[in-house]
Amino acid sequence: MRNILSLLFLTILSPAYGAALPSQDATSTLSPAAEPTPTVPYASTTPNAVLWGPASSNSVPKPFRGKTGGSVLGPDNIPIDLQNPDLFAPPSTDNGDVPNSKWPFSMSHMRLQTGGWARQQNTEMFPVATSMAAVDMRLEAGAIRELHWHSTAEWAYVLKGTTQVTSVDQDGRNFIATVRPGDLWYFPPGIPHSLQATNESAEGSEFLLVFPDGAFSDDGTFLLTDWLAHVPAEVIRKNFGITNSNAFSRIPSKQLYIFPAAPPADDAEDVSDPQGTVPQPFFFPFSQVAPTKLEGGSVKIADSTIFDVATKIAVAEVEVEVGGMREMHWHPTQDEWTFVLEGEARITIFAANSNARTFNFQAGDIGFIPASYGHYVENTGIGTLKYLEVFNSDRFQDISLNQWLALTPPALVKAHLGLDDETIALLKKVKPTVVGPPSSFK
Repeated sequence: MRNILSLLFLTILSPAYGAALPSQDATSTLSPAAEPTPTVPYASTTPNAVLWGPASSNSVPKPFRGKTGGSVLGPDNIPIDLQNPDLFAPPSTDNGDVPNSKWPFSMSHMRLQTGGWARQQNTEMFPVATSMAAVDMRLEAGAIRELHWHSTAEWAYVLKGTTQVTSVDQDGRNFIATVRPGDLWYFPPGIPHSLQATNESAEGSEFLLVFPDGAFSDDGTFLLTDWLAHVPAEVIRKNFGITNSNAFSRIPSKQLYIFPAAPPADDAEDVSDPQGTVPQPFFFPFSQVAPTKLEGGSVKIADSTIFDVATKIAVAEVEVEVGGMREMHWHPTQDEWTFVLEGEARITIFAANSNARTFNFQAGDIGFIPASYGHYVENTGIGTLKYLEVFNSDRFQDISLNQWLALTPPALVKAHLGLDDETIALLKKVKPTVVGPPSSFK
């Protein structure tokens, strides 16, 4: 009777623990090569492709995925639905809660000036982006972003046109450079500088500024005219050792911020400086760096290993061919601020504890991925995807899921994922970084 009860007890408990029942033949034993019983159900292999795109018909967006969902009966903003298919009809793999990780620059307030405009993104409108903020600025030919400085570093990527930048460091050493599309500049915290569009293009210039502080506001910039307008006139004259009472009578009564001016000379040079010029240039010709060609696109990186002065910001410029993707990866200690330059993308962000959410991006959109959050970037458009990965760090670092598994003992990988030897042999011991569509697999 005792043996019968024991067998009955094991029969009831074993499915919960995923253990195989012992044979009724007391002489038999389990083979060490026996297939393990799964402890949880296998993940679904049901496809979760993007269901439509921004160019689809207005009649297409419907909040259905497989057999789940239902039509919208009330008012609906169809253009927003078209741009965000994976929010409107989420993949079945999305789960739990992930903070909103997308901000379109088109939703930012425009500050319009005579000579140009600026719009910004910070934690006020994009709360998840705690470590970086950004400004998109346009200057007409000759227009000046006035002499100023910030309490944080300023990093820039030129989008269009050509910009002349000037600066003087804390040791009185000056700097001047002409920065072209795809090039970078970087000014350390507190270093004064100016930005002026040249007339190389009749349209002037536009550039992206990133600051390693999510709460940064461009409205809090220290401006030359703003300071002098709030200092007694006699103090200003005393400071410069000038007795002429009219010498500073034309100081603007309020900040200029952006204002029109004559374009700078093409061959402009530094003012003669007894202290010399800055030892580490504040400019880097990123456009001249040859990208590393990969199976599904290309990548090039600029961090403090080649742009010495840039100790707070690093960048990767990534291109992904049609059907390709930036591989599944994460950044160990750096947040990623993403900016789409051209094309369409989707990113699924894994935030641990079964939390995952998918976002769709178009040119001009910003993404933010906290440090260590797993993610990929997939090209979902009909043309090349080009975007920036910007980091609050002096070095670019990432960990490849593919490489991690390839360099882990196969038995461990098999025990976790149930992969066979043929699949494990295809894992890459060198980071793929950007992978091509299935047709390109070798």
